Amino acid sequence: MSKHIKIFDTTLRDGEQSPGCSMNIQEKLEVATQLERLGVDIIEAGFAISSKGDFESIAAIAKKLKKPIICSLCRTVKADIEMAAESIKLAERQRIHTFIATSPIHMEHKLKMSPDKVIETAVSAVKYAKSFISDIEFSCEDAGRSDREFLVRILTETIKAGATTVNIPDTVGYQTPDEYGALIRYLMMHVPGIDTIDVSVHCHNDLGFATANSLAGVLNGATQIECTINGIGERAGNTALEEVVMALKTRADIYNSHTTINTKELTKTSRLVCTVTGSVVQANKAIVGANAFAHEAGIHQDGMLKERLTYEIMNPEDVGLKETKLVLGKHSGRHAFTDKLNELGVQMTSEELNKAFERFKKMADQKKEMTDQDIEALIADEASQSQEIYHLEHVYVVSDSAKRPTATVQIRKESHILEEQEEGAGSVDAIYKAIDKIFGESFNLLDYIVQAVTGGTDALAEVVVRLKENDRIFTGRNADLDVLTASAKAYVTAINKLLDQRGKPRIKPNL
Repeated sequence: MSKHIKIFDTTLRDGEQSPGCSMNIQEKLEVATQLERLGVDIIEAGFAISSKGDFESIAAIAKKLKKPIICSLCRTVKADIEMAAESIKLAERQRIHTFIATSPIHMEHKLKMSPDKVIETAVSAVKYAKSFISDIEFSCEDAGRSDREFLVRILTETIKAGATTVNIPDTVGYQTPDEYGALIRYLMMHVPGIDTIDVSVHCHNDLGFATANSLAGVLNGATQIECTINGIGERAGNTALEEVVMALKTRADIYNSHTTINTKELTKTSRLVCTVTGSVVQANKAIVGANAFAHEAGIHQDGMLKERLTYEIMNPEDVGLKETKLVLGKHSGRHAFTDKLNELGVQMTSEELNKAFERFKKMADQKKEMTDQDIEALIADEASQSQEIYHLEHVYVVSDSAKRPTATVQIRKESHILEEQEEGAGSVDAIYKAIDKIFGESFNLLDYIVQAVTGGTDALAEVVVRLKENDRIFTGRNADLDVLTASAKAYVTAINKLLDQRGKPRIKPNL
């Protein structure tokens, strides 16, 4: 009989810890709602005690979502556990996830605790968490570099204390698939009572083994996989949800396992996370990359025309893609545009549709063909600007090879418009200096990323900008036929988020 593997999504916790991927409450709610549609079993909504924003996000998700278990992470500290319990008290299905490091290097240098003290602390934490709710997950941080016998001891005691799930993380991505599978198998054989609870795997991708290690865990007894959309997370990231889910589905003959994931929502979920975080998926990324189901080589195309199975092991429809690509252009009407949005799984209000269609027609007048990727980038861009306080009214650049470029920029807030002009080392530099001058300060530009959504000289340019203030990163994203316009809009979008977080959204004292 096929084994059910629970999918524990930590995009909103471990994934958000990836530099540049922080999200506000509204963005977390949007992603969480899509994760519910996707069908994940557990959503780790955040680390409650880490910040007020994290606590409020967890609480909002716990209140809104009805189907998945809502999980809050905490250390093996009473105050952490109390905060975690409080953050999920409105959830219909609740889980507290508590952890402590178990490797010699962590116990000696980070915790400065003896192995016996670590076990005592873990047991006390599980018992205390159990006094709030029944569903408790316990994690051995850095289990991949921990002593096997010590893992047996601590897992045995935490299971006795009431843990309903035990997690064996390869926290630093050190294990090979053979090693990690053997570790899970050893624990399944030597920990009393482990066969009566869920055994979870949480693997990082530092050596590129995250997906392989997670699947090795399943082959050796694990019943839960912890993962993130697009594999985002600390350092090189986490196990990618879309990869393990489709591996289990496509190679059911090997893994004899299944999930409850609605795989047709995978592409939509991936693109939403890209839009919210500004973290772009590489074109050749498995399952959800732009080229995952694309064929250019003549031999491949010939094979595909004769029999799809010659070069495709999965159906594009299974991950939410359409094999037939309808091209929209300037002669397309509202009905065709609406049909395309429905096909892409995009839902909009009438007002949003009117704005998007108006912008589509303007772009289609300049661009011969509007592909699915162009439409998706346009819609994502409209969504990112829907709550802006400051709007880029106008940008004008004068540039030639003999002189420094000059940019003139207008920013509008409600009925107020402010204009400034600046020179720069390049056109984008001049634009950003003019914008800084309007706001009366220089923002810390961490990243400026440009890529073409499709091919050709009339390709839609997608710009992602990341600003840093203190320990927070604010992402702006824009797509436009003109890369300078896209650059300016992305910068203003990021500034909107930064100023909103400060709680002081204004342009200079006079505005």
